Amino acid sequence: MEYPERFSNLPAYAFPRLRSLLDPVEPGGEPLAMTIGEPQHPFPDWVGDILSASLSGFGNYPPNDGSPELLAAISGWLQRRYSVTVTPDRVMALNGTREGLYNAAMALCRESKAGKQPVVLTPNPFYQVYAVAALSVGAEPVFVPATGESGHLPDFAGLDSETLDRTAIAYICSPANPQGAIASREYWAALLALAEKHDFRIFADECYSEIYRDAPPPGILESVADTGTDPERVVVFHSLSKRSNLPGLRSGFVASGPENIRRIRQLRAYAGAPLPLPLQRVAEWVWSDETHVDENRALYREKYALADDILGGVPGYQGPEAGFFLWLPVADSEAAALKLWSETGVRVLPGKYLSRPGTAGDPGDGFIRVAMVAPKQDVQRGLTRIRACLYDRA
Repeated sequence: MEYPERFSNLPAYAFPRLRSLLDPVEPGGEPLAMTIGEPQHPFPDWVGDILSASLSGFGNYPPNDGSPELLAAISGWLQRRYSVTVTPDRVMALNGTREGLYNAAMALCRESKAGKQPVVLTPNPFYQVYAVAALSVGAEPVFVPATGESGHLPDFAGLDSETLDRTAIAYICSPANPQGAIASREYWAALLALAEKHDFRIFADECYSEIYRDAPPPGILESVADTGTDPERVVVFHSLSKRSNLPGLRSGFVASGPENIRRIRQLRAYAGAPLPLPLQRVAEWVWSDETHVDENRALYREKYALADDILGGVPGYQGPEAGFFLWLPVADSEAAALKLWSETGVRVLPGKYLSRPGTAGDPGDGFIRVAMVAPKQDVQRGLTRIRACLYDRA
């Protein structure tokens, strides 16, 4: 029996790969997971009440694109957060942003560009769905290093004109996973100008936008309004997983121009998995409340301070501007993760599991990703073990 070749070179996903590395080895201390970005802070205590009051909705097929009330709540949040007007016809509810990041490429990526195979640009390191989406639409994924030299954001403008002319989609995550870097208004404006010049769409993954140290990170929709860019040029994705500590709700949204959203909705009608109506009711209320978001952000700010205090003297340490990951420098990411596990029981993710090697090497292999999602005391214990194991003995 034959199988398609398009996924034949796909490496194992990061977490099965991590289990293969660490599970054969006994932990050197009480196990402490700092790998996956699954928030452990409490979600709003009224979520259960909303869900209970909406249980009868499980008896109905849910609105495919999102209920009118949910779409209105999302539009209202975009207005409050970014001072932009995005009408409900330009929004679609998602069953988690990963679904949307994948299916938007299926709906919008051209079959050819400049008479050749299209290119999909992705930061390197990156959220793995970007690369799988590129392969699924028959595009060539081009991995653009996001390193300290480029401010941990991809320098798309540094690519050659032939690649840019073939580009159909550029994925960008801000605040960045895993580095926590923020795209400034100037960065967004320059990227929009580049997309206009070479006629490609920008897929802006902004799911970490509500976790930050100081000022709220700028969103690409603000720059679209500032520059007068055609809203069809941009497709933006947001989620309740990080903002509201509700990863199990599987609720996010995509916003864009009306024609892009029409096409994404058309694909959803054939092949999508809409959010059950009771969960849409919960999401409607959660998007409308900011009190719990402020409380959540304050907890992460305490963890930023912990990380700066414990790791501040480590050569190369750079505290994140936003998000909840640390991107810590090491000589070899797999060796460092194995050492931590075998000597301390702390479990972290090797950076190379989030990247691809290129001509200048692997931009992820000199780092480990550490998730600061556990309660504060656990984060403190984990970071103290990391400091003692990897840096104090150097």
